[in-house]
Amino acid sequence: MFLRRIVSALFLSSALLNAGGEDIRLPTANDFLYKGQLDKFYMYIDRDFEGQKTKAWEGGGYGFVRNPARINGEVVMCKFHEGIDICPMERDKAGNPLDIVNSISDGTVAYVSPVAGASNYGKYVVVEHNWDNTAVYSIYAHLSEITCKPGDPVKCGGPLGKMGFTGAGIDRTRAHVHLEIVLKISDRYDDWNKAIGGAKNAHGNFNGQNFTGVDAARFFIERRSNPGLTFNAFVASTPVHFKVTVPSKGIIPEFARRYNWMLHGDADKAKSWEISFSATGQPVAFNASERIVSGPTITYLKNASVPHQYLTRGLVKGDNGTGSLSIGGKQLVALISDDFPVAPPEKTDKEKTEKPVVVKPLKPKPKPN
Repeated sequence: MFLRRIVSALFLSSALLNAGGEDIRLPTANDFLYKGQLDKFYMYIDRDFEGQKTKAWEGGGYGFVRNPARINGEVVMCKFHEGIDICPMERDKAGNPLDIVNSISDGTVAYVSPVAGASNYGKYVVVEHNWDNTAVYSIYAHLSEITCKPGDPVKCGGPLGKMGFTGAGIDRTRAHVHLEIVLKISDRYDDWNKAIGGAKNAHGNFNGQNFTGVDAARFFIERRSNPGLTFNAFVASTPVHFKVTVPSKGIIPEFARRYNWMLHGDADKAKSWEISFSATGQPVAFNASERIVSGPTITYLKNASVPHQYLTRGLVKGDNGTGSLSIGGKQLVALISDDFPVAPPEKTDKEKTEKPVVVKPLKPKPKPN
């Protein structure tokens, strides 16, 4: 049964690919996004706001779509959701989803987390794609089964596993695949995590905090209407909410070297880097600057009618056009700008149990009379 569904999914993905001439596609057979029937595309969340209980499909979208609060007379969504939650198209008699989850584009399986309890993502797969000559990643979370392994090449529409409801905060009723399209921030994530006193990292550089995501649904829709749209141009079109200037230290940060299409200006003359961020904390551009700063400094902030903490997932504090980075904001900027120390190597098991050798000082010999 499972094999027949894989074959069926491959046939469907091939048909979609050949029909549209696309190299990027949705990860399952659910294409209600393109039909404008969003309530059938997104998996809802249960919402209880001001005494009204609803099953809000908007909560399955990307961005600030969860935890409504009334602030200064406005209803503001305070919780950020970095991916999109896609509904199943098929279920068995027990209600378990049967949908095959496929790669959205050609690539290589970069990481697999097969243990459901090891992350809020549950069982998840990360695929690395070469888009515009740089590494872009897609994440597929809450899977019930994984049918690939790290290093496997995958084609657009190639199967990765089966939809499920592993991970925190979902059950069989709300089973879905959580999809993210992301950029990797650092190859030294573990050093940063130790520097900020973070929780134990079980996923190396493939920890979810080491990725910064874009609006996948918007990318699919815009790409469908304009097949020539590059990922670079899509990211560049993201509205800027705030800018942070950091000292250059005479180097280009690793993130900017990896995604060098974000770099603007003369890097050789840069005394600092002005990093443009979307409201969600997604870097949009790195501009070489002659401004001299001693540390991360907000040099632009969009005017807003509610406190910025609600609009920037807590990265920025302040009101209107004035603000400062929160602790979380400073930590994110540090990760993106390589402003953290190299962690000392961990002790081996032997070193942890070995008692230190105590050398007693020699007693001086008595002087002869």
